[in-house]
Amino acid sequence: MPAWSFGNPNQAPARAPLAVGGPLDAATLLQAYRSGFFPWYSPGEPVQWWCPDPRFVLLPANLRVTDSLAKVLRNTGWKVTYDQAFKTVMQACADSPRPGQDGTWITPEMIDAYTALHQLGHAHSVEVYWEGELVGGLYGVSVGRIFHGESMFYRRPNASKVGFVTLVHALIQGGYQLIDCQMPTEHLANFGAFPVRRREFLSVLERERNQVPSFQPWTRST
Repeated sequence: MPAWSFGNPNQAPARAPLAVGGPLDAATLLQAYRSGFFPWYSPGEPVQWWCPDPRFVLLPANLRVTDSLAKVLRNTGWKVTYDQAFKTVMQACADSPRPGQDGTWITPEMIDAYTALHQLGHAHSVEVYWEGELVGGLYGVSVGRIFHGESMFYRRPNASKVGFVTLVHALIQGGYQLIDCQMPTEHLANFGAFPVRRREFLSVLERERNQVPSFQPWTRST
């Protein structure tokens, strides 16, 4: 079966999907991320494939951590693990209420597709525990030396921030060059994320997608 055609990412609308439809499975997801696309759509709609311009990104080495968050991170009650509860984390992200959003784009079909991608070693989760209870986490897709962040959740204040900062520090160790945040949010801007032109993002993606990180945090837990 031929690969699904997303079209030329450089020709995608700045604020609309370039392609609509096609399969939602592990192989297509991996092809999408390697090409600069990600799926984003509402329940009941066909799959929509986006490559927005500008793209919101974070350079791992430029991560900003406030003094108050640094103090939170030093608390010994936290435990952070990787790839120990991928589907649970993704479902928690789907269930988390978000201001200004009615429902979630993380459909059951999307959970199944990303879980299959996780089983192939490309999608990963971060779990954050407080005194043994799962209280936060995030998930995303690793392509070469780029990590594409998808969503996060928290059930205790600062839990998702603890997971994100811990992940970024580990990605720095592995030589990751970019974290793709996709769409702008104030939350990620506070960590140092910023918009770049799509062509610049795609250039970095082309350069880094076949590189092998020197270290991958999901090979062990912290």
